[in-house]
Amino acid sequence: MLKKTRILFIVVLFALSSLSFVSLQLGNHFEIAKNLELFASIFRELNSHYVDELEPEKLIRKGINAMLGSLDPYTSFISEEDMGSYKMQTTGKYGGIGALIRQSDDYVIIAEPYEGFPAYKAGLQAGDKIVEIEGKSGKGKTTSDVSKLLKGKPNTDVTIKIERMGVAQPMTKVLRREEIKLESVPFSGMVSKDVGYIRLTNFTEKCSKEVSNKLKELQKDHQAKSLILDLRGNPGGLLSEAIDVVNVFVDKSKQIVSTKSKKREWDKIYRSKNRATDTEIPLVVLIDRGSASASEIVSGVMQDLDRGIVIGTRSFGKGLVQTTKNVGYNSKIKLTTAKYYLPSGRCIQAIDYSGGYNDKLEKVPDSLRTSFSTLTNKRKVYDSGGIDPDIEVKGHEYSNITASLMSKQHIFNYATQYRSKHSSLAQPKSFELTDTDFNDFVRFLGAKEYDYVTESEQLLKDLRKSAEKEKYLTAIQQDLQTLESQIKHDKNKDLSKFKTEIEDLLEQEIVSRYHYQKGRIEEMLEEDPAVKKAISILSNSSEYQQLLRK
Repeated sequence: MLKKTRILFIVVLFALSSLSFVSLQLGNHFEIAKNLELFASIFRELNSHYVDELEPEKLIRKGINAMLGSLDPYTSFISEEDMGSYKMQTTGKYGGIGALIRQSDDYVIIAEPYEGFPAYKAGLQAGDKIVEIEGKSGKGKTTSDVSKLLKGKPNTDVTIKIERMGVAQPMTKVLRREEIKLESVPFSGMVSKDVGYIRLTNFTEKCSKEVSNKLKELQKDHQAKSLILDLRGNPGGLLSEAIDVVNVFVDKSKQIVSTKSKKREWDKIYRSKNRATDTEIPLVVLIDRGSASASEIVSGVMQDLDRGIVIGTRSFGKGLVQTTKNVGYNSKIKLTTAKYYLPSGRCIQAIDYSGGYNDKLEKVPDSLRTSFSTLTNKRKVYDSGGIDPDIEVKGHEYSNITASLMSKQHIFNYATQYRSKHSSLAQPKSFELTDTDFNDFVRFLGAKEYDYVTESEQLLKDLRKSAEKEKYLTAIQQDLQTLESQIKHDKNKDLSKFKTEIEDLLEQEIVSRYHYQKGRIEEMLEEDPAVKKAISILSNSSEYQQLLRK
């Protein structure tokens, strides 16, 4: 151990000394060399004299992470053991069983098996509790722990023991790992007679080809006359794929995005390289707060080029570009190297990290945002704060009782129970929860805990605290008690009051037990306000064209 520590120290010291020499040779500030030497000296003293035995690698890793974390949220160190997760983010591929997992009390459960992959082939179901992995208890393990055990090289086996609701004895399953390739387009289809729909969940390798192929299928097999491209909740990914997704709808040689770095010679202009799939089809792009980075490039370019209408809520506001660099020992550093600019000239970065990163940094206020113009129709668009939709349609805000039922996993668990009692289910568009089913759900809740505090109750609590602090409580005590009794929530009444939204979530969860992710999405689209608005606009050519001219 001592020998390894000395070797590691020598390597670190040599690397730091080399960096100091290079820095001085390049004429950088004396402070760089001085502080690198200080770091090496401090580490040497700690390693030699600290009262307890140190873990040098762990200590240095913390230093690296703290250094990078002070710059912005996106600059990070990718260690050798983290390379699998990094590759999955960029390629959508990993070796494993193909299942989404989640924490449930002391165990990890299957949240959803992916169709066509080992978990699905082995008959695993949502709600299955993983009680053993390779003979070791699953109790107390986190989703991260279990994920590492389930992942592995393709064509290797992993043995798990599960418990399933409605089945008396635990079941042992031997699963052969495969290369799992998650689809960037988990669902595409028709949402009306003439309107096609494509959901793109991330920008991984070749996702642009998936979008192009799905568009061709919708046009050939279903005669789609217009399209909704759904980027809600899409956190981004590869810049090259964002450019190629735009290229599906925009002609060759169009400027899509430009990047600017601290050195002018590093600046780049990116143009579409290929012939577009369709430059004329009327297009609506859906975005929300979860749409970031590459999603904002696609939606922003469609806006700037007057190529489509953007509907939803303002996007995240990430206008920074990250580049990965090899740093040795099968590791990489992902660092912010540039800002990107849309065709109108705007950068939509919402937070300025030039002075360093901390949790108190705020977004640029709307009053300080600068206006730009779209290229053809000169519509007004803004920088610094994300992409503003052409038409704002807010997502559904759930009631306190519904949010509690979801967070306590009661909706998930009821769907698991429903699946144990019903071997089949109608197609997503045909399935509706009956009053009998809903009443059964209410009975299922029974004495289960799902309490919550309404906004009115919270305001009264705050008022009581303020009144007590300011010595007014005695005077208004009686009035407060009257108000509290009047607004005290009744869970049974709330179950009835918010029955419709609870039923919608129950239907989505139950459908996913039989028709998996595609079924869930199809069920969700039935009552999606943004999709409904998009269909309305795309079904009215004059309204669509008028919006593009505004």
